[in-house]
Amino acid sequence: MPVAHLADRALIDVSGPDAEHFLQNILTVDLATVEAGQARPGALLAPQGKILFDFLVSRIDCGFRLELRQDLAADFMRRLTLYRLRAKADIRESDQHVVAVSWGNDSGPSQTDSTGVSDMRFPDALHARRHYGELPPADAAPADWHALRISLGIAESGDDYAAGDAFPHDVLLDQNGGVGFRKGCYIGQEVVSRMQHRGTARRRVLLVSADEPLPAPGTAVTVNGRPVGALGGVSSTNGLAILRIDRVKDAIDSGTPLLADGIALSAAIPDWANFGFPDAAGATDGD
Repeated sequence: MPVAHLADRALIDVSGPDAEHFLQNILTVDLATVEAGQARPGALLAPQGKILFDFLVSRIDCGFRLELRQDLAADFMRRLTLYRLRAKADIRESDQHVVAVSWGNDSGPSQTDSTGVSDMRFPDALHARRHYGELPPADAAPADWHALRISLGIAESGDDYAAGDAFPHDVLLDQNGGVGFRKGCYIGQEVVSRMQHRGTARRRVLLVSADEPLPAPGTAVTVNGRPVGALGGVSSTNGLAILRIDRVKDAIDSGTPLLADGIALSAAIPDWANFGFPDAAGATDGD
């Protein structure tokens, strides 16, 4: 089973008698669905509905642990403190900034490591886990983990999109359990719910590939010279891109190539997602 160490991560623990109620009222993820031993995706949004911070959340004694990019941690802590008000919740950042990830078959000591939690963004068959505290030794590179993530269409802020520049639907948080549509209100909920119920999501993360290595993240993807989105993270000839799916569908139907810095791309919806390309009337499956 490969194990890689990811640097520049932050672990923020929120504990206390009001921890769950406090977080449930501000985060997109429904914490009632987060079981012990699981890490689920979620986000803290701006009131306008765009993602300010994305993270993985898991249960700890008397609260929750949120894992996110280290460079976002200080601002995230400030936001949590601002929203806490009178809630009896303690917010603390760990001094650990390296997290281990493992994947593959279900054998090996890391599968029984008590610090490991299942990364619920990945199919069960991959046994993807994240490890905190004492880490299992690494025998793979972070690039191997990111190649796996990219191959499955699992987006993260940074290379894939900029914080403050994407809605949850854009990066498929509506598809992977990162948004609780049956929970109560949270920051930005009105915008996200309207997008869900009206089926107005048109920018989506898609898998892209080419016959040669892809250009850098952020490179514009165009059709007939008009931008339809931009590349996110890349791994050789495979990558992610947030694209206008209606314009991608038009390009596919007309045989017009998608281009990124002159390189022709193919684009596909991740297998696990339940939305589709728009039909002639503009509807999309699952929206």
